[in-house]
Amino acid sequence: TSLTLGASGDTVSLTSGAKTSGFGKIGQIQSTTLSSTVSISSSSTSNFVDISGLSVNITPTSTSSKIFIFYVVHASATGGHIRLMRDSTAISIGDAAGGNQVRSTASARPNSSVYDFDTANMAGQFLDSPSTTSQVTYKMQLTLGATYSGTAYINRTISTDNADYVPVMQSTISVMEVLD
Repeated sequence: TSLTLGASGDTVSLTSGAKTSGFGKIGQIQSTTLSSTVSISSSSTSNFVDISGLSVNITPTSTSSKIFIFYVVHASATGGHIRLMRDSTAISIGDAAGGNQVRSTASARPNSSVYDFDTANMAGQFLDSPSTTSQVTYKMQLTLGATYSGTAYINRTISTDNADYVPVMQSTISVMEVLD
């Protein structure tokens, strides 16, 4: 059965205490915060590596639900490319445009050649349509790329000096189910 309340453009008011469902509301929120430091070695633009501890699971309640993802990743200022993953599929990445270009979600590089005390801070959001009611894992990956091969550090600078100019941070990935 269906119930029609009002017409297009009308406002429907509910009495105090009435409850609704659906209507684009938030169904659930899951979040993971990584406050420890992680080191990642990478030597190829195709070698994205999982950022250990920066993943979150969510089980949508409907196949029509959308998942809104927020992320912030703090990396040592060698920078690099990050990408957002849904299980084993890269999402929120640019279209293929050239043979050596890296399809990534975000990228950051230092502004100078002296970057031991700087960080590359990458943040963003993406609205995904996983079309499933099975558990989905969203995670972040990183690669330095072939030009900057070596080691990147998550949540800290390259320098480990015990000084007030050397920050340590935390990175986060959060997901919200948007009900249809």
